[in-house]
Amino acid sequence: MQEEPYGEVFLIDKPYQWTSFDVVKKVRNALKIKKVGHAGTLDPLATGLLIVCAGKKTKSIDSYMAQEKEYTGTFILGKTSESFDLEKEVTDVSDPSDITFDLVKSAVAQLTGDILQIPPMHSAIKVDGKRVYESARKGIEVKMEARPVTVSEFEITSFENPEVQFRIVCSKGTYIRSLARDLGEILGVGAYMSALRRTRIGDFSLNEASQLTDLIEKIKARQDENL
Repeated sequence: MQEEPYGEVFLIDKPYQWTSFDVVKKVRNALKIKKVGHAGTLDPLATGLLIVCAGKKTKSIDSYMAQEKEYTGTFILGKTSESFDLEKEVTDVSDPSDITFDLVKSAVAQLTGDILQIPPMHSAIKVDGKRVYESARKGIEVKMEARPVTVSEFEITSFENPEVQFRIVCSKGTYIRSLARDLGEILGVGAYMSALRRTRIGDFSLNEASQLTDLIEKIKARQDENL
């Protein structure tokens, strides 16, 4: 009897400062197969749920990527950076001490629902066949078009000026760093994202995810048993 082609889905809590491809490469090397990919990039400075598909399950990547995402994290008011996170140097914009919780809630309301969003220059989007972050790193300005996205929930879980803690539920293609930029622009003081964690993709929860080191050990142990 012929065996079914191998296919598996891994839920991983992506480590801080790892790229999504770093995680894929680690899983690929452990599995010793070529067909491994992830369903939705997380920036190196973000952590949280990363879906990695192997074998025949790579055919499901697009369907996982299309599902809504949930994030938690922190915005800092009064400062910004070229990348709208900690990847680039943070600089002062304006004193945010007069910003109240009501002003933040009002700004958040403007960024909730079906909105048009301009992706950050330091992103993996392709324009004219090139990743825009590659152009950004060379100091080349690329015109970014606004794209429709849906922010179905934008909850402020805590506000201690200048720190804004949030929970966001959004559609595929939404950049949380761009929401930081837009929040800072609406409030007139600038803002950047200092922390981000993806907690859900569709029905998949971060609570179900494995630490990468634990997962690799399990894969290797399983392969040793099959030798």
